[in-house]
Amino acid sequence: MPAAIHTRASDPFDGLTVLERGWLSSNNLLIHPARGEAGALLVDASHANHAAQTLALVRQALAAAGEAPLAGIVNTHLHSDHCGGNATLQAAFGAPLRIPPGQAETVRAWFDSRPPVGADGVGRSWDGTGQRLMPFCHDGVLTPGEPLVAGGREWQVLPAPGHDPDSVMLFDAASGVLVSADALWEHGFGVVFPEIEGEPGFDDVGAVLDQIAALPVRWVLPGHGAPFSDVAGALGRARSRLAGFQADPSRHARHAMKVLLKYHLMEERSQPVEALLDWAEDTPLLRGAWALNPPRGVPSARAWLRALLEELAAAGALRADGDTVHDC
Repeated sequence: MPAAIHTRASDPFDGLTVLERGWLSSNNLLIHPARGEAGALLVDASHANHAAQTLALVRQALAAAGEAPLAGIVNTHLHSDHCGGNATLQAAFGAPLRIPPGQAETVRAWFDSRPPVGADGVGRSWDGTGQRLMPFCHDGVLTPGEPLVAGGREWQVLPAPGHDPDSVMLFDAASGVLVSADALWEHGFGVVFPEIEGEPGFDDVGAVLDQIAALPVRWVLPGHGAPFSDVAGALGRARSRLAGFQADPSRHARHAMKVLLKYHLMEERSQPVEALLDWAEDTPLLRGAWALNPPRGVPSARAWLRALLEELAAAGALRADGDTVHDC
């Protein structure tokens, strides 16, 4: 989707440009430099499929502010919708990149190994989801507890495990602005990946929601969706959703599988059904989810996945055309 650009001429958005993207690509936050700072900082880089669009949007926002090129990039976490544009932006701007510390060594080893790439120039992600991710290298880490100074603001780097064990949030206490990534959206939060990998994660989601509730947050800039100020309402909806998943983990597993199938189709745009099912069966995370949560009465992972595709089609999330499915 074309980016929706959110700017405000007064506090708490002064010096910030929020590029609202969609669901394949995360939002981007451009923090414009204060006097004496080297340049702007970009938070999250969106998906590899949209890398050229991200680059154009960032250049446009920098030019509108009359600034020098981008001086830095940070990722809140390393899912493909948040870091897929890293390589393109690094090549264009030469900007140093910082990532959360939990996977820093993994990323360095992954980049140094230069995994094979397909004909379209993108390689498979190393995180088990089967998603596209262009190799990138990082120059430093975002350490929780250490401040990040950008735009004349001191952003607290806060741990935000749950959706991703190594995710972080950024909080400017002076203006009450929270960059929540996928820890809190206006109507929920991201898939709790540890839970579908057989590790605990729901309690971490709850703890992060409690952490947000204890902060003087006035505005939330989420990883997906428009900025919002009804923090209490969003927290209530997120806690209700979490309680439902905790009461019935299989419900979360079904939700997660639908999200991953839909996400893959957003990457591909259209694909033969059997090829999509082959991809799903070969993807470690989806294969593992079946092993942990086999629905009663369903004979195989492929039958389960086919049923989930039918549910997505019935809900209008995809369109079936003969033997091919298309993203909607």
